Amino acid sequence: MTDLLAQAQRLTAPEIDYLAVAPILVVLGAACLSVLVEAFLPKAQRWSTQVVLTLLTLAAAGASLIAYANDALPQGKVTLAGTVAVDKPVIFLWATLLVLGFGSVLLIADRSVEPGGAFVAEASVLPGTKQDRAQANRFGMQTEVFPLTLFALGGMMVFVAANDLLTMFIALEVLSLPLYLMCGLARRRRLLSQEAAVKYFLLGAFASAFFLYGVALLYGYAGSVKLADIAAATSGTDRSDTLLYAGFGLLVVGLLFKASVGPFHAWTPDVYQGSPTPVTAFMAACTKVAAFGGILRVLFVAFERSSWEWNGVLWAVAIASMVIGAVLGLTQTDVKRMIAYSSVAHAGFLLVGSISLSQEGLSGTMFYLMAYGFTTIAAFGVVSLVRNADGEATHLSQWAGLAKRSPVTAAVFTFLLLALAGIPLTSGFIGKFVVFAAALESGMAPLVVVALVASAVAAFFYLRVIVLMYFSEPAADGPTVSVPGAMTTIAITMGAAITLVLGVWPSFALDWAGAGGFIF
Repeated sequence: MTDLLAQAQRLTAPEIDYLAVAPILVVLGAACLSVLVEAFLPKAQRWSTQVVLTLLTLAAAGASLIAYANDALPQGKVTLAGTVAVDKPVIFLWATLLVLGFGSVLLIADRSVEPGGAFVAEASVLPGTKQDRAQANRFGMQTEVFPLTLFALGGMMVFVAANDLLTMFIALEVLSLPLYLMCGLARRRRLLSQEAAVKYFLLGAFASAFFLYGVALLYGYAGSVKLADIAAATSGTDRSDTLLYAGFGLLVVGLLFKASVGPFHAWTPDVYQGSPTPVTAFMAACTKVAAFGGILRVLFVAFERSSWEWNGVLWAVAIASMVIGAVLGLTQTDVKRMIAYSSVAHAGFLLVGSISLSQEGLSGTMFYLMAYGFTTIAAFGVVSLVRNADGEATHLSQWAGLAKRSPVTAAVFTFLLLALAGIPLTSGFIGKFVVFAAALESGMAPLVVVALVASAVAAFFYLRVIVLMYFSEPAADGPTVSVPGAMTTIAITMGAAITLVLGVWPSFALDWAGAGGFIF
């Protein structure tokens, strides 16, 4: 008993830099407050309260991030007993996540494109029943989606800043579990939405198990889950390298799954298609940023010294992802599935920059993540506007002659598709250019050649949609284009405008992304 008391007296509370982690505390604290709003406020007041609370939370988190960034040490700060590292890349990724989250929340909150919103009024109603058909015409929506969004966003912010693998795993679960629920809340096509949620949950659980088993093996190899200790162990240890290889392989499977990198992409097309379109936009933009932010930190901090052991494997994965995304994207007849396979191809391009292990590769990959995120949010915002009697009209045949029905909508979508294809004067071109240039400087010319060929192939299915919109006659019973409300208009305008600005004036974002490296 005396020994226990003596040990307790020697324990000291961990040092916490509250200003450094203030954005995380604001988001997660507001998520808890949002849960209380759901519990105690009348239904009639929940939507407006949740929208205001969520948008103010993102603004407050952004303000706290700016306050810290202005006074941040050049080398960054490691806090919370060494579990969180707030450095220049993390500040860039946090800012990107908050702005992308703001655009996603605007799409989630909109109730003008789909009367009542894209989310089911009563999630407990069984699909296909009379109650289900009745709720589709009700104006209310399941407002629990707002605290779920904040929890997911908070998990993403912790994920990109995690300085050890255990913290990263907890953050992975915090960001994933809300997304599983959000995927099943679509107001229309409920069965497809719930199928997407189940598939995402089951495959996500397997991926999390791979990740956690990899953490266990790496702990056996390094005697620690801290990224810095794993890096030190790879420089020289008497333990078996089998633990390193197996642990790294399992860990990377979990990370690549979350990033939609082929061949670990099986969930992506079905989940993108079945989820409510605002949730699809949130996943496609924010989850991609968080997943590759975690991949960058793991590769640069923990495994840079052992790159010769795993470089070839990730070369093969990057090639597989680019080929799968480009080739299978050609066969798709659904717009959302087409963009899903596009994201698989883009994940391959991002992986090319990630494995270059240079400062140029780091900054180029982060710029690419920002550019891709804003383009994707705007693209899914446009997809939500094209509708028929059953809801969104996502089959490509229904987009025929869209330019004759709504020239503005077709023009905006064309610009966004050209950005995804990497056409000059768009952010997509600059993103690919800086990533491929970094890979060339790192001696990965063969990989860049494959990436260029995959880009050319992928450009075909973007151009196919453009030709369909402009050079085909609209069907007599073709879909209509809804007039977007203020929230959807702001989200689409913001995404398209930033796509253009980053295409013609990328230097400020590139300089910011290249301002510093990871600390540990």
